[in-house]
Amino acid sequence: MPTDIEIAHSVKPLPITQVAQEAGIDESYLTPYGFDKAKVDYALLNSPEHADSISSSALVLVTAINPTPAGEGKTTTTIGLADGLRRRGVKSAVALREPSLGPVFGVKGGAAGGGYAQVIPMEDINLHFTGDFHAIGAANNLLAAMLDNHIQQGNKLGIDVKRVTWKRVVDMNDRQLRHVIDGIGGKAQGVPREDGFDITVASEVMAILCLATSIADLKQRLGEIVVAYTYEGKPVTASDLKAQGAMAALLKDALKPNLVQTLEHTPAFVHGGPFANIAHGCNSVMATRMALCFGDIAITEAGFGADLGAEKFFDIKCRMTGLYPRAVVVVATARALKYNGGVAKANLNEENLDALRAGLPNLFRHVQNIKDVFGVETIVAINHFPTDTEVELKVIEDECAARGICVSLSDAWAAGGEGTLDLADKVVAAVRKTPAPVPAFTYETGSDVADALEAIATKIYHADGVDFTPAAKRQLAELRENGFGNLPVCVAKTQYSFSDDAKKLGAPEGFRITVRELKVSAGAHFVVALTGSVLTMPGLPRVPAAENIDIDDNGVITGLF
Repeated sequence: MPTDIEIAHSVKPLPITQVAQEAGIDESYLTPYGFDKAKVDYALLNSPEHADSISSSALVLVTAINPTPAGEGKTTTTIGLADGLRRRGVKSAVALREPSLGPVFGVKGGAAGGGYAQVIPMEDINLHFTGDFHAIGAANNLLAAMLDNHIQQGNKLGIDVKRVTWKRVVDMNDRQLRHVIDGIGGKAQGVPREDGFDITVASEVMAILCLATSIADLKQRLGEIVVAYTYEGKPVTASDLKAQGAMAALLKDALKPNLVQTLEHTPAFVHGGPFANIAHGCNSVMATRMALCFGDIAITEAGFGADLGAEKFFDIKCRMTGLYPRAVVVVATARALKYNGGVAKANLNEENLDALRAGLPNLFRHVQNIKDVFGVETIVAINHFPTDTEVELKVIEDECAARGICVSLSDAWAAGGEGTLDLADKVVAAVRKTPAPVPAFTYETGSDVADALEAIATKIYHADGVDFTPAAKRQLAELRENGFGNLPVCVAKTQYSFSDDAKKLGAPEGFRITVRELKVSAGAHFVVALTGSVLTMPGLPRVPAAENIDIDDNGVITGLF
């Protein structure tokens, strides 16, 4: 069986200029990065013609049940669905996040799809791509450098060095950098203080880039970033340090969405990459709008399970942009259902009907949330793995049918768009049922942070409520005092459970969510609530994927997946 990268290399890509031309993108808006990828100028979104396209096209969200640690093919299904729609004669486009080097070299691998449902060039996309993440890291770290320089040069703003909240970032899983002491070595080397690094995808700059609607909006949001507090407890922002202009200059090209193609030459806008377990988990607003401009149906995805990615997609992205999906696809696999039914990762390829049935409530809860809370037509896509048995697949289909849930077997990995034709038909039918979607959210706009968290916990996670640690209570009071108490909420939580405990699988009940820390992302216009043991700087596993990645004398990369 060929590997993902071997399959990707077996397909000859079209010139990116041809992909753009066939999609309807004028060449004047295109900046090619070699033969098969390009940047698309966001200025095209301002034309009346394209504004009309956005309002008339249908947005479809792909989300999933709680996954296994290996990932279960949501991106593969997303790409395959876009290809399947084109095979049905529907003009489609796809909007995806960019992969982070952390999981590429860690456990999960890349995020360019898999099998015969990939975006290419997969090795470029999974590695440096067009340099967006490097620009985000540079902008983030410029702000950190200007902050520490201000303290070193006399600290005119009266920044309390024990209350610096802005961290440096690197796009790599590196646990050694979680907690550091810097500025040591004498007076000329800076002011010594405790510090730490986050992974680039956790940076507020990443969230801002993905939510910005123009260069002016980007610069405004960057200036609103809170980096520290004064001795009097007042927030210090990037604009106080006069950093936003230089940061925006570094991000000028990174703000432009990237255009690539699927293996079947469907246009794909791949841009931005916040994780859904520690950030808002959606590709950029600009990429989504471009997909709507150039597809009658635009397919996008939100990270991890629907309790994370989909909730944030609706409550943060849709709320801020006015974009709203007309259908939602919830991806499930027999493997992930068995995992939620208690089967260890190493045994997921073995048939186990009891565990499968025990895991099904996880799927049903996600579907219920999408239908009841957000009011959107929902289709379950069973992502077919070669190890699935016919009996397992029939159990899932029968149990969904018994509850009136629309379900489709997707074989995107093995057959690309051909393997998603039934799913494509059901998505088109769902879209036609909702010509004018009515936005609905988990909590009202302007809700107090505590009320918003209570709503997410009870309505989405089905918890009994929320508890705040003493530190979080103090931070909540400070948020309110500083005018941040009514922003939307972005919950940082384990992706493996509805709860904040990764071991509570399936559809747990009788639990509460504990918020251990609250911090404002003022430029992103939301408050981050950290729960459980979720980390903003992951570590590498015992055997990282990096050990199997290599390059030969001809520059051919192997081992990526």
